[in-house]
Amino acid sequence: MSAQLIDGKAVAAAVQDRVRAGVAERLQRGLRAPALATILVGNDPASEVYVRNKRLTCEKVGIRSVPLHFDASVSEDQLLDAIDALNADASIDGILVQLPLPAHIDATRITERILPTKDVDGFHPYNLGRLAQRKPLLRPCTPYGVMELLRSVGETFKGRTAVVVGASNHVGRPMMLELMLAGATATCCHRFTANVPGEVARADILVVAVGKPGMIQGEWVKPGATVIDVGINRLPSGKLVGDCDFESVRARAGWITPVPGGVGPMTVAMLMVNTLQAANTTPGQR
Repeated sequence: MSAQLIDGKAVAAAVQDRVRAGVAERLQRGLRAPALATILVGNDPASEVYVRNKRLTCEKVGIRSVPLHFDASVSEDQLLDAIDALNADASIDGILVQLPLPAHIDATRITERILPTKDVDGFHPYNLGRLAQRKPLLRPCTPYGVMELLRSVGETFKGRTAVVVGASNHVGRPMMLELMLAGATATCCHRFTANVPGEVARADILVVAVGKPGMIQGEWVKPGATVIDVGINRLPSGKLVGDCDFESVRARAGWITPVPGGVGPMTVAMLMVNTLQAANTTPGQR
């Protein structure tokens, strides 16, 4: 067996087409284009690339991009003031703060300052709470994108066993909530899990997000499983790899995402979905 690849670039392009059509429909009704404000602090090269990709995708789908770039020495209060101004601006639908932030800034305080209705990253406790209550509004983009990938290959969830390896606030925990919402029986492995290989072996659907290159071995994986590798790690050679030992896992899985080209493009695509949703559903934002 050799797993079929799940093409994240192709699925993301289809999602972007849907968003582009949604933006065009707004314009036809005489409404303005949705607007996304991106806040970048400092000059971290990786963060600059991520923000640039988000702004370019905005251009592709017709969303207005509003970039704000602050020096690394910006104070927490100055950043909070900037968010307050964006919250009050009825022409801004979504606010994204690129993480990580400098050590002197409390990222949690910054995230929680964004209005839940403009929290297009889906990180605000209100939006995570809505997902936990099975009444989602704006959803964390990476887990949301994983669900889109799974559905793109006809994955079913009810009666299926799903295992998430990794319990981060941004991926692992909301991923569990998404899978349960879809009807899967979900388990989360974390640093205190006694037998990770044993848990992985039960998974019909396996989602891995730990940031450890090659952690998941092919011999652990249930034959025919659908494997989503969220990890992206740069080796000393410069090569990008996921959290799965790709070749050995591919030899047993039914479907697998490549790294790069799997989950990454979906995160940005679902950010566009959230921004359009925010524009369409928030009173006074149209």
